[in-house]
Amino acid sequence: MNKSLTFVLGAVTALGVMGAGSDASAQEFKLRYAHYLADTPFLQVERDFAAAVAARTDGRVSIEITYAGGLGAGPELLQLAGRGAVDMAALVPGYFADQLIFWRTFQIPFVFKTPKQALEISFDAVDDLPVFSEELATYGVKYLFHQPLGDYYFTGKDPNCDTVEGLKGKKLRSFGADIPKLMTGIGAVPVTVPVPEVYEALQRDAIDYSTINRGNILANKFYEVAPNNCGPVFAIAGHIVVIGERTWARLPEDIQTIMIEEARKAGEAYMAAIDSAENDAQAKIEELGGTFKPIPQAELDKWRAMAPDVLQEWVVGMEANGKGKEAAEVAAYLRAKVAE
Repeated sequence: MNKSLTFVLGAVTALGVMGAGSDASAQEFKLRYAHYLADTPFLQVERDFAAAVAARTDGRVSIEITYAGGLGAGPELLQLAGRGAVDMAALVPGYFADQLIFWRTFQIPFVFKTPKQALEISFDAVDDLPVFSEELATYGVKYLFHQPLGDYYFTGKDPNCDTVEGLKGKKLRSFGADIPKLMTGIGAVPVTVPVPEVYEALQRDAIDYSTINRGNILANKFYEVAPNNCGPVFAIAGHIVVIGERTWARLPEDIQTIMIEEARKAGEAYMAAIDSAENDAQAKIEELGGTFKPIPQAELDKWRAMAPDVLQEWVVGMEANGKGKEAAEVAAYLRAKVAE
């Protein structure tokens, strides 16, 4: 007779399992998913993913999402997921510029033309270039899907954010190692501020302008303290959703298959919804008193001429690390995809 087994997920245990018997098909897997963002409608696709996995596994898998850094701050989540302190995590590649050295290319400004293009290319790149999966494996995590971000906008108290000259000397919210180069190229001052701290930074004038997409402007109510928006500025891809390798190894093959299938659907759902979601966010912000001003193409062209080629600088930096060949292949791949 099979004995009843109970596994409780703790701070170091990657997977909680409670089973009526020793057969894997009878076990229940409770996965803790650590998110750096607050709980908002902007993340509905990820909630739908969790619900779909639960439904297709007849409740054998439950994914509990903890928001707003409740299980760890954004820059801590790669390590937490890799060592098994949490089962899943949303990772911002730019937060891990020295670890996710290949994944950070999806958050280099002035590479992609649109958010949808950035996401489409990321889907293809993961399939075509093993270096992306191999890099995550180095840190003990496995890729599930990529989240898109709408075009980035400047959000501040001052409406004069639509020219290069108007941004000179201004403190602009930044993150990672590459976006700051875009800002210093025009004489602005990059200031690293995590998303949960942007509202207060705007309110206290620690930054003159946030740099983020319209969905997050709405979700985090930045319009309350900074009603003026200029853009779009640039397009990058968003966070990636990963699962710890330790957790993945404990899942039965049928559950792994379901999670991979639902992850692909989640990525496609995100891509299909990004434009309408961002436009709806802008309409709502305008209803609440926010304003939007376009940045003329001539100003963006001027900015591109003044800013360094950050992707090429990344390749040069990778050469110094002994990864120049792989970096050149990734850069060539991205440029070719963008040009298609």
